[in-house]
Amino acid sequence: MPLHLTKIAFGAKSFADIEEWYANRRSPHLTTRYRPTKWEQCIGGSLFWIFEHNIVARSTITGFSQTDTGRWRIELEPELVKVMPRPKRAHQGWRYLKGEPPRDLMDGEDVGGVIPGKLAGKLQRLGLI
Repeated sequence: MPLHLTKIAFGAKSFADIEEWYANRRSPHLTTRYRPTKWEQCIGGSLFWIFEHNIVARSTITGFSQTDTGRWRIELEPELVKVMPRPKRAHQGWRYLKGEPPRDLMDGEDVGGVIPGKLAGKLQRLGLI
């Protein structure tokens, strides 16, 4: 079973910003200073995007390559898949996703507005969502 990573959608002011970023790139990727220790297990897994303290979307990880400057490129499929929002605390860089990944949203499925992360976390602990 592949490992998954999480990453903050830094600078995104809305989910549309993340979608636009994907639409304007032929081969989406992100760069990082350090390659994940378990990088081989991440290929075929997904990079889950965090926006407003919620995991909201994912992209399949297709590989890792080193740039001319020594940084590492995490190569992603050009498709951005919306997932069922799940509360997730902010962090710097990337992190391994622990537990079961959120499920993909079906075509036409809408979850409405995303509940702010702190509130969603409290409601989840109470078993209300």
